Amino acid sequence: MTTSSEAIEITVDNGKVAGTVLAPEAKIPGVLFVHGWGGSQESDLIRAKRIAALGCICLTFDLRGHGGTLAQQQTVSRADNLNDVIAAYDVLANNPDIDPSAIAVMGNSYGAYLATLLSTRRPVKWLALSVPALYRDTQWDMPKRALNRADLTEYRHRQVVSSENKALAACAQFEGDVLLIEAEHDHLIPHETIMNYRRAFEKAHSLTHRIVDGADHAMSGEICQQAYTSILSAWAMEMIIGRRMGFMESSMVRQP
Repeated sequence: MTTSSEAIEITVDNGKVAGTVLAPEAKIPGVLFVHGWGGSQESDLIRAKRIAALGCICLTFDLRGHGGTLAQQQTVSRADNLNDVIAAYDVLANNPDIDPSAIAVMGNSYGAYLATLLSTRRPVKWLALSVPALYRDTQWDMPKRALNRADLTEYRHRQVVSSENKALAACAQFEGDVLLIEAEHDHLIPHETIMNYRRAFEKAHSLTHRIVDGADHAMSGEICQQAYTSILSAWAMEMIIGRRMGFMESSMVRQP
């Protein structure tokens, strides 16, 4: 890590002595958390505190239709929620202590889907996608709650290529580092959806795919929650340390 130095004088008794102040030159990374549909920022706070302890500035927030705006859940659309994510990103990126070229976005389910779309609108260095949901491009402005669930289930079980879906197209253009987290017994996001995402990241600098054994979509249970948090924290530590030491692995990391 590079440092800056400044010569100073220290007053002591009736005289002065010379001193030098050294400080890190680089600003610190920022991490934006995006919760899933039906969740809230409360579900991200434990992991955000753990990652903040690594030396990051973290931001959690409630998407519209959640938290204090739950009444809007019947009408809020994916377009609305993407605007929420962009606005939250801008708040984080405008923090004067953050390096704007070192921002990670960590999304869960619906939040992971929105995170991929954010990466085409704003600079993102790292993407952590936990059980990422996938939606058709059509009906973008329709209330999210009104989407046909049976149709979504069928869509998520098929192979979809990046040219057919704008979230996957965003993944295909992403050149940063990626973490994909899959739940072994996910009833909402099948293995084929995860593989659609994995195949799409053809330009990623690195790709790590981890499976939480025995987990359902919500990572229910203390053991699954601990495993999920450990995976996320370990990956964040690796990426942040790599950034601060001025190097990143050049090879693709693909873990089944």
